[in-house]
Amino acid sequence: MNGKKILFVSSELVPYLPENEVSLMSYETPRMVNSNGGQIRIFMPRFGNINERRHQLHEVIRLSGMNLVINDMDMPLIIKVASIPRERIQVYFIDNEEYFKRKATFTDEDGKGFPDNDERAIFFAKGVVETVKKLNWSPDIIHVHGWMASLLPLYLKKFYADEPLFSESKIVLSVYGQGFEGSLNSDMIKKIAFDGVPEESIKSLEDPSYNNLLKVAVDFSDAVILAAEELPNELETHISEVQKPVLPYVPIQEFEEAYLNFYNTEVLK
Repeated sequence: MNGKKILFVSSELVPYLPENEVSLMSYETPRMVNSNGGQIRIFMPRFGNINERRHQLHEVIRLSGMNLVINDMDMPLIIKVASIPRERIQVYFIDNEEYFKRKATFTDEDGKGFPDNDERAIFFAKGVVETVKKLNWSPDIIHVHGWMASLLPLYLKKFYADEPLFSESKIVLSVYGQGFEGSLNSDMIKKIAFDGVPEESIKSLEDPSYNNLLKVAVDFSDAVILAAEELPNELETHISEVQKPVLPYVPIQEFEEAYLNFYNTEVLK
């Protein structure tokens, strides 16, 4: 990975959020690339239950201050940054008062998904791309983890298709087990279409379930990693039908060699 630039975009990341399959691999994968000579950037949402004081988050004024249009509304983008001390890894946080101030990640206290989770995912995808553009940092690989990051492949291939910074970037999608129950807001497809994305290319989002969201992410990625031992059958079938490199599930104890080999021989070939 010597000198290769890898952009990691994740819904969750330890130590900022509790450990689970997504947050742990979102930490271990960049740590592995970093220790193998790669250059990395990590992005995640700045959820309101992240302790800013303990983790020493601070706003980056030169990157903040832009407005992103979400469903015909101007939403201010705030960028914060922190470091994971023992690894000397920097993490960028996408923030907005309306979407990320509440003291929770994806669900309310009754376990119900927030009604604006669809807009939060759109804002996160656009916020990452706009910030990387400001950094003028052209990644060789963009590795996506977790469902709230799953619109990124679509936006890069459609909304930002003419952006030269990403013209050579390869998108890798890690697919995890069931991410949420039910479906996101039924108007999600219209909100994405508002950005000029043809509805026929995202027809499955007429029902924005977890499986359908990830199917769209698979369709617009260049390579796929099966990051959970068990995936929904519908999703497994869809992945098996696409003509792109797929890395079968590897336990976390053995992932380093498998992921490095996949990056080098299948993604960057």
